[in-house]
Amino acid sequence: QVQLVESGGGLVQAGGSLRLSCATSGGTFSTYTMGWFRQAPGKEREFVAAITWSGGDGNYADAVKGRFTISRDNGKNTVYLQMNSLKPEDTAVYYCAAEKYMNFRLTSARAYDYWGQGTQVTVSS
Repeated sequence: QVQLVESGGGLVQAGGSLRLSCATSGGTFSTYTMGWFRQAPGKEREFVAAITWSGGDGNYADAVKGRFTISRDNGKNTVYLQMNSLKPEDTAVYYCAAEKYMNFRLTSARAYDYWGQGTQVTVSS
């Protein structure tokens, strides 16, 4: 059973940056495709970014492309989301997710079996 714990959320002004971390345990991290999703109040959970199990390639939602970067450290069993040029519309609870050997281009939340508890990101204008 894979366990995921996010950290790094907080309150930041528009234009600022945050780095989210997601530490994993209970599985072979290097075999899991890792994703980040977000959910704003009253909205469905939406795809943000995903990275292959090797870290060799990433996939991004159009809304964050060029501003967010997903990366992973397989030695630390951790995936990161560097968020730059933050906008108020980025405000949401951010979740990391894991699925073994999954196609990282899939953007549906239903494709992932393992989820963290989420971390709040609030961007003020």
